[in-house]
Amino acid sequence: MLEKMIFGRYVPGDSFVHRLDPRSKLLFVFMFIVAVFLANNTVTYALLLAFTLFVIFIARIRLYFLFNGLKPILFLIIFTLLMHFIFTKEGALLVDWKFIKIYEEGVRQGIYISIRFLVLVLMTTILTLTTSPISITDGMETLLNPLKRIKLPVHELALMMSISLRFIPTLMDETDKILKAQLARGSDLTSGTVKERIRAVVPLLVPLFVSAFKRAEDLAIAMEVRGYRGGEGRTRYRQLNWQWRDTLVIIVFVLLVAALVWLRGGN
Repeated sequence: MLEKMIFGRYVPGDSFVHRLDPRSKLLFVFMFIVAVFLANNTVTYALLLAFTLFVIFIARIRLYFLFNGLKPILFLIIFTLLMHFIFTKEGALLVDWKFIKIYEEGVRQGIYISIRFLVLVLMTTILTLTTSPISITDGMETLLNPLKRIKLPVHELALMMSISLRFIPTLMDETDKILKAQLARGSDLTSGTVKERIRAVVPLLVPLFVSAFKRAEDLAIAMEVRGYRGGEGRTRYRQLNWQWRDTLVIIVFVLLVAALVWLRGGN
């Protein structure tokens, strides 16, 4: 069965991270994605991992809840780790068993890439867990406002990105329901040849696409009924307010980057 995926969901709360302006959170996450690539040794990757755990702590998100909801993505991280173990043939030979050969550099690079992937997923998930969909849309639109000068439809772009993000858990839930319905009818998706498994997936994909289009149509009708006509002339009920804590977040990020640059060195 599919796990209840939390990426793209919003969990209301009153933590320090929840109270941040969406613009500061978006800026931080975008810059953090770039900063992650500054890490190049054990100390810098350990710093990134420790910092991510600290953010989870101040966001008041339980680790069990977070990792349990990210199981599908954690599988990809483990798969990436194993691929590096098997196919990177550099450094000293650590394991030589039958046809399996694991080298020192493969272990190092596998762990580094897995940590990089993990902290990126965790940070973006924390963003969606602590920021409502409308706040993400408003924050993204405000940050992209300068692009209006070149006639870029900023509001529509921000809205489209926000809706796409929120559709991820919705589609995962739909997939889980359809999968359970197929299993209840006696379908077997776990045995047989590869060709037979691919054929068994078709009855899963068709109703999933139908459901996705139906939800998209319902959303379009709901927006039209409520008088949505794009961003032109649209006012906001909740005004964004940059406060001292948002400035503190940017300062902390600058310190993090400075620490990463200072600790960079050999492998």
